[in-house]
Amino acid sequence: QVQLAESGGGLVQAGGSLRLSCAASGRTLSSYAMGWFRQAPGKEREFVVAISRSGITTYYANFVKGRFTISRDNTKNTVYLQMNSLKPEDTAVYYCGERLHSSASSYSHEYDYWGQGTQVTVSS
Repeated sequence: QVQLAESGGGLVQAGGSLRLSCAASGRTLSSYAMGWFRQAPGKEREFVVAISRSGITTYYANFVKGRFTISRDNTKNTVYLQMNSLKPEDTAVYYCGERLHSSASSYSHEYDYWGQGTQVTVSS
């Protein structure tokens, strides 16, 4: 069974950048699609971005297009989320998920494993 661990969150001013990492242990990530979701206080978990097993296909939520970039380094068993031009409304706990399928998905219920999350706070 895989264990996912997010890191890289923190406090940043609006307009700043952060890079989140999602490292896997227990087995390789290279066989499956991965995704990032986020949950703000009082709100449901929402889709941010996903990447296919091959890394060729990516899906982005409209509110992050042009600002966030997902990538994966299968040699390091890690998926990254580069976040630029951060806004206060990006404040949330960010979770990475693994989907036991090769294709990316924007639906959280299609993901099988989750990390514990990392807090991102963007000040105005």
